[in-house]
Order: sequence, then structure tokens, then C-alpha cells
Amino acid sequence: MDQHLGMNRTGIDMSPILIKKMMHVDEDIPTTTNGATTKSTIEDFFLENAEPLGSVPLPGTAKSMIKTVIKMASGKHPEVFINKLGERLAYERTGVRVYEQLIAKCLHSPNDLSPDVQLPIDKLEEFRRQEEEHFELLADCLKQIGADPTAQTPDADASGVAASGLMKVISDPRTSISQSLQAMLAIEMADNAAWELLMKLAEDMHMTDMASRFQHALEQEDVHLRHIRQWYEESVRSQAKMAAMK
Repeated sequence: MDQHLGMNRTGIDMSPILIKKMMHVDEDIPTTTNGATTKSTIEDFFLENAEPLGSVPLPGTAKSMIKTVIKMASGKHPEVFINKLGERLAYERTGVRVYEQLIAKCLHSPNDLSPDVQLPIDKLEEFRRQEEEHFELLADCLKQIGADPTAQTPDADASGVAASGLMKVISDPRTSISQSLQAMLAIEMADNAAWELLMKLAEDMHMTDMASRFQHALEQEDVHLRHIRQWYEESVRSQAKMAAMK
């Protein structure tokens, strides 16, 4: 194990200026009658004083701003639509990465499943390409309505945190392909539902062309979900059969 000294910045001594501020935190956080701070009072403090996770970015150009104002004046809520487009954009970016990780795992663990269950690499690569196409589609749609596809919306932030655990399962070299498929199933189920909602939001905004493009993406995601579910079920049932034979 490597135990050399280095720039470990996790300890309190690495920030002597902020030590006093940390030690006087009781001035800002309420305590119980005997002076002891409880877990519930700390949670209550942060719940009551928390700021929003983020904000939907303003349109980057005057022309886009005018379009947004017109939409809002007509009773539409483009900020909600932009927020969800940004969320899906971030999710599809993750989708590309998780398929790349799953492909790498399959290539390096050919005997992870039984001989009766083999994941087709060409099909996984096809799904990865489609996830990339969906990412490009969403970036194009954000540009079309004057939004910045590089900005992270609040729901994109929340979605990224939610997906991070599943991403870790798939990228961890210690997890099996079957365990990775279980994580992939959760990702694809959430992805499927989100595209459905996005399509309905586009229809509510009377953006029929965009809704049609989302419908096509949803149809592809349906195929992803069907295959991932089938592969996962086959992997688990195969393991059960192999265990029974021992």
C-alpha cells in the first residue's frame, strides 16, 4: 500500500483560517436546551435555509429572449421545457458513457455469464450510437429555442446525482455483467419514462416537429429497454440454473 506523504487536504488543519468559523458554527445553528446540537435540529436548519439547486439559464441572445417572453405571455412555460431538455441532455451524455463501460466489461469478462447468455457487442454499440444521437438531438433542440446546451439546469444537476450511483456500479471492475445489467435496467426505465414526458411537453408547447423527433427517440429507447430487461432476466435465471446443478 502506498503511504507516502502528500497534499491531503481533508483535515481541518489544512485550513487554519476557517477553523474558528467552524468552531463557532453553534452561533448559526440552534441547539437543544442543554446545549447539545441534535441531528434533527441540524437537518431542520438546512431544510429551512436551503437555496434552490440552481436556475434555468436565461436565453443567450435578444432574439431568443423575445421568443421566451412571447411564450410566457401566451401562457406557456418555456423555462420548464428548457429545464427538462437540459436534464435529458445530461442523462443521454451519461447513457453514452455507461454503454461504453458495459461494452468494455463484456470484452474483458467473456466468461462472466454462462455460455448460454452472451451479450451481442454489435447491439450494445448500436445502442451507444443511438444514445449519442439523442444527445445531439437534444443539443440541437435547445439551440433551436434559443437555450444554451452547455448550461446545466437544476433538473440536470439532480438527475446527474441520481444516476451517479448506477454509473459507479457499471464502471466498477469488481461488479459482474449481471449486476451491471441490473443498473442498466434502472437507467433505461428512467430514460424511457423521461422521453415520454418530454414528448408531451413538446406537444403542450405546440412544437409538433420536435415532439415527432422525440417520439422516434422514444421508440429506440423502447428497444433498448426490451433488450436490457431480457438480457438481465436471462443472466439471473442462468445463474440460478448453474447453482442448482452444483
